[in-house]
Amino acid sequence: MVKRLFSAVAAVAVAFSIVVFAPVAASAADPYCGITWGSGLKTAGFNEAGFFRDVRGGQHECFDRLVIDLDAPGGHGYYVKYVDEITADGSGHVVPTRGAGKLQIQALGRAYDDNGQLTYHPANWNELVNVAGWRTFRQVVWAGTFEGDTTLGIGLRARLPFRVFTLPRDNGGTRIVVDVAHLW
Repeated sequence: MVKRLFSAVAAVAVAFSIVVFAPVAASAADPYCGITWGSGLKTAGFNEAGFFRDVRGGQHECFDRLVIDLDAPGGHGYYVKYVDEITADGSGHVVPTRGAGKLQIQALGRAYDDNGQLTYHPANWNELVNVAGWRTFRQVVWAGTFEGDTTLGIGLRARLPFRVFTLPRDNGGTRIVVDVAHLW
């Protein structure tokens, strides 16, 4: 009788461990938050050029986000890649940027109008978005606007997977969205 009771308890314990722990083990093998973006170059065609209007950021459960606003409805070209150093448009000078990983973003859209007046006026060109305390972003910097393109840099705690896509703006124009995962 004791043997049967012991066998029954052991069988229940094994079944319980399979039901409770097997899904955890399987999900541990899945990518973080289902993210499968990778860290290679992301680019989209260069269409109608627009004016650079704003940059802002946001924190999400699985990633940090940067959003670039352009006022041209067709202006959604971008070229985003990891670099050793963020460099300024035109001059090639290094733009000091905090973080172990550095993501350079080139957006089709200039930050000055036809009269040479700025279309974007940040409070601090070296801190475009306040990212203090964020999980992934360390700094968002201005790298210039040159020959119709505007370049920004994101300093990150590490080289992590990222994605880039575009969305329409409510008042016309385009938003370029850059998401960087918190983990691999």
